[in-house]
Amino acid sequence: MRLSQLSIAVVGCGFVLGSTAAYSDVTVKIGQASPLTGEIAHIGKDSENGVRLAIEDLNARKLKIGGQQVTFVLDTQDDAADPKTAVTVAQKLVDDHVVGVVGHQNSGTSIPASKVYADAGIPMITESATNPTLTAQGFKTVFRMVANDERQGTVIGTYMVKDLKARKVAIVDDRTAYGQGLADEVNKAVKAAGGEVVDREYGTDKTTNWMALLTSIKSHAPDGIVFASVDTSAAAFTQQARKLGIKAVIIAGDAACTPQYIKLAGSAMNGNVYCTLAGVPAASMPQGSVFFKRFQGRFGTPVQLYAPYAYDAVMAMANAMQAAGSTDPKVYISKLRGDSFDGVTGHIQFDDKGDIRNGAITVRQYQNGEWFDKTVVR
Repeated sequence: MRLSQLSIAVVGCGFVLGSTAAYSDVTVKIGQASPLTGEIAHIGKDSENGVRLAIEDLNARKLKIGGQQVTFVLDTQDDAADPKTAVTVAQKLVDDHVVGVVGHQNSGTSIPASKVYADAGIPMITESATNPTLTAQGFKTVFRMVANDERQGTVIGTYMVKDLKARKVAIVDDRTAYGQGLADEVNKAVKAAGGEVVDREYGTDKTTNWMALLTSIKSHAPDGIVFASVDTSAAAFTQQARKLGIKAVIIAGDAACTPQYIKLAGSAMNGNVYCTLAGVPAASMPQGSVFFKRFQGRFGTPVQLYAPYAYDAVMAMANAMQAAGSTDPKVYISKLRGDSFDGVTGHIQFDDKGDIRNGAITVRQYQNGEWFDKTVVR
């Protein structure tokens, strides 16, 4: 199928198909949908900037697909980290005749949106949604750039008990698809490693006052606390925990593994605060140091979390289109699923479910104002 104009939507980073015009250059419109407003807008903007940088690089290469030069254009959308809004955004992108989508950013938005794209036969790649349910639905159109929470939860629970020697563990989540899903996996892993889960508590992704919950946790005298929510919540939780005199080691999941957590938590951060990243750090990425410097120079802000994976998600889709010689989803999706390429973050190849092969988890510890990479578990 040869097209004279193309739009590609990226939710978290993606693509959209239009129509019309003469047989000239192809315009590839890459939409982007992530939380661009609200408490985690800084993470959504991080992914948006990853997409933007990928588009700029593709245009500099003057890429050809099916013999025609393409120009990539960004169309950004705000799903506000809200499941209902995400479905509306997804349907809008489908109605705009998208031929591919990268996103969404959150598990709670990605899961409901994925059905909209599956029904339309449009591939989606998420740069950061980690709930295992996303790829377990059986949709052949869903792909994930990072390790899922079965892997992350296992690493957190095992590291807490085996490496940090915490025998009594409390687990806190925010009742989102991400938070509760990760907490459930940690719960299993702590027990499997020989630890005891002494308390499970939850708030929401908008909770700011954790004192009552922390008072309950303190009564159980845990050695370690696992916190599964976003960085803004983790910062408030950590501050209030230290204010109550809780000295237990804290491990936060990947949604909190950002510079913003450190900035907001301030003096409450100490050597007993850890986080995990559902991927590899810059030092372990083949092109990591170059990418991080370019990103900082282009946008005037450091990478917050998954911008490199958003970048590679766009490149994976463009690579598949070029290999297939087509922008038709029915044609290029086989290349997306079957082919592989070397990206900024490493070797990119998806398994039969759409999960990244050989996904890694990085454990980080707060030290002297920044995250220090302790270990990468593959």
